Amino acid sequence: MQDTDQSPAERRRLRVRGAILEAAERVFALEGADGLSIRRIADEIDYSPAAIYKYFGSKEELLNELKEAFFGRILESVNTIVDRSEPFAKRARKCTAGYIRTALEKPHHYVAAFAGVAPEMPMSGDLAGFSESNRARAFGILTDLVEEGLESGHFRADLPLLETAKSIWASMHGLAMMIAHFNDFPSMATMPSEMSQDQFIDFHADLVVRSLEAGTEGAR
Repeated sequence: MQDTDQSPAERRRLRVRGAILEAAERVFALEGADGLSIRRIADEIDYSPAAIYKYFGSKEELLNELKEAFFGRILESVNTIVDRSEPFAKRARKCTAGYIRTALEKPHHYVAAFAGVAPEMPMSGDLAGFSESNRARAFGILTDLVEEGLESGHFRADLPLLETAKSIWASMHGLAMMIAHFNDFPSMATMPSEMSQDQFIDFHADLVVRSLEAGTEGAR
């Protein structure tokens, strides 16, 4: 939805930034992080490098913006698909599957979001010093979900909060990357599957949540 409070100049600035980011995605998809440069993006959209430098000071800044934009989409997706009135286990499965599906809406953007230096993650139980970036907020949603599961008794009480959240994230990331690189997964010539990709994502989300539940009758 367009913000009616924005000036024409601001709307134009946002359109140009969006065009630059979309071009960066296309270049990354074709040539990888090594092929991504301000000059290469300028050639892609017929801008001068100087014009692009008005919006992004370096390739690293541009990559960081791509990463932040991806995690912003994750936040928007979770807030859209999750109904807080639903039972916890259902929400946990929807969050897990929703991350993967959001990643695969733009698989090259997802790969770009993890190119180069890995996102900074909290290394202790104290999240207070973690940045206010979209990536931090996205991880915060996951830690909040795990904390709710532990406090409500849905998850096993012996599970450590941050390590459990990181393990869930690693699992979601692994499947998203697998499909991003092998778009026919799980149906592969050497390992055929009777499940569709969509069914497999739901199966994976169910398996992840089920593995954390306190008992064999985990709430659904």
